[in-house]
Amino acid sequence: QVLSLPIVVIVHGNQDNNAKATVLWDNAFSEMDRVPFVVAERVPWEKMCETLNVKFMAEVQTTKGLLKEHYFFLAQKIFNDHSASFEEFQSRSVSWAQFNKEILPGRGFTFWQWFDGVLDLTKRCLKSYWSDRLIIGFISKQYVCKLLSTEPDGTFLLRFSDSEIGGVTIAHVIRGKDGSSQVENIQPFSAKDLSIRSLGDRIRDLGQLRNLYPNTPKDQAFGSHYNSEWEGAE
Repeated sequence: QVLSLPIVVIVHGNQDNNAKATVLWDNAFSEMDRVPFVVAERVPWEKMCETLNVKFMAEVQTTKGLLKEHYFFLAQKIFNDHSASFEEFQSRSVSWAQFNKEILPGRGFTFWQWFDGVLDLTKRCLKSYWSDRLIIGFISKQYVCKLLSTEPDGTFLLRFSDSEIGGVTIAHVIRGKDGSSQVENIQPFSAKDLSIRSLGDRIRDLGQLRNLYPNTPKDQAFGSHYNSEWEGAE
């Protein structure tokens, strides 16, 4: 006699995302001696962080897991709270509804649908960039503006899109002649976009990008990810 991993039967591919959420929740949070199919409706946020990290590293096949600042951003997202501290989030619990039932404010998808999109994109197109710590990824647009607004013209960083499932965007600072700064976000790249032209080559193409935040020249940071192309090709 042996316990199996959770199994969910689906009849259509569009149920796949919800099925994966159910398997993840059941596998991570069910008790060994539980009543069959009974799983806690709420779990400590700290435990959820551990689960998301294990899932991310296993799915992407990387040794570089989520960092404290990533958990802070994810907590702000799932709890829709930008005023609490990291420590305050650690004492909270998160519900199944917050994880995969309630639509995120101003969006058309749940927290899990968004996170699963990030997993898929990173696994398919961004594994080496993530493993080299070239992508901050889990960071809010507001905090990006705060980080970049005091940096030199052409400083940039990479973050996962808030508005699209499975997108990565480049935020960069443009500094005017009067010294004023403006942070712009380039239209997110999807897995399809990056299968046509890699992220490294797209960064090389964009002349307005100079230094990866905080101050690494882009060719130094991404040079190993550039594809060699025919010289003299027109």
